[in-house]
Amino acid sequence: MKELLRTNDPTLIAFAQALLKGEDIDCFEFDVHTSVLEGSIGILPRRLMVRSKDHFRASAVLRDNEIPSGYD
Repeated sequence: MKELLRTNDPTLIAFAQALLKGEDIDCFEFDVHTSVLEGSIGILPRRLMVRSKDHFRASAVLRDNEIPSGYD
């Protein structure tokens, strides 16, 4: 698994997931339940992970839709 995106913005994560699912790329959201530990104030970022073999294609999908991954 490789990290594709790290953000505090839940709408950005949802948008990226929808784009990836539209391209038949499985993605997994990590750190979803850390909000319980932090008090639901959104300090800790969530991570969007993809399989290593899909990382290049997934990065291209984000780049084509102007979503900065920070890992290019």
